[in-house]
Amino acid sequence: MGAGDWQWNDAWIFVSAVIAERLERDRALHASLPVTGAGLADVLAAADFLHHAVPSREELEESVRRLAGAGLLVVEDDLIEVAPAGEQLWRTRPFSGLSSAVMTLQAQLNRASAPGDFDWTLDEQTYNTAVREYSVRLADGR
Repeated sequence: MGAGDWQWNDAWIFVSAVIAERLERDRALHASLPVTGAGLADVLAAADFLHHAVPSREELEESVRRLAGAGLLVVEDDLIEVAPAGEQLWRTRPFSGLSSAVMTLQAQLNRASAPGDFDWTLDEQTYNTAVREYSVRLADGR
């Protein structure tokens, strides 16, 4: 794989991870809690906000593997953090607002690096738990 092999879903998941992590960081700092990264339900919520759709387990797993393998995300269990290289990519993107952030990021990814392959598997039970957690939050208006 070379530069130019990034898919739209990769950019969608990356932008979702950035949004989710920032929201989680703000919540943690406001409550004087440690910052631990964003949970899968947070990433799903951000993805739905951006694209009015929840990524499938396969879409999420594939994109996280590619992004983490390229050093843009850090994944531990079901927590996702934006890695320093991902922060740099996000900060140096042309500012376009959230409505076109995914397309802008896909272009940035294609210029910056090649996708990687990180050994991470998202099992069906963990994914379904995250979807249920997001659904409960949505129903509660959170």
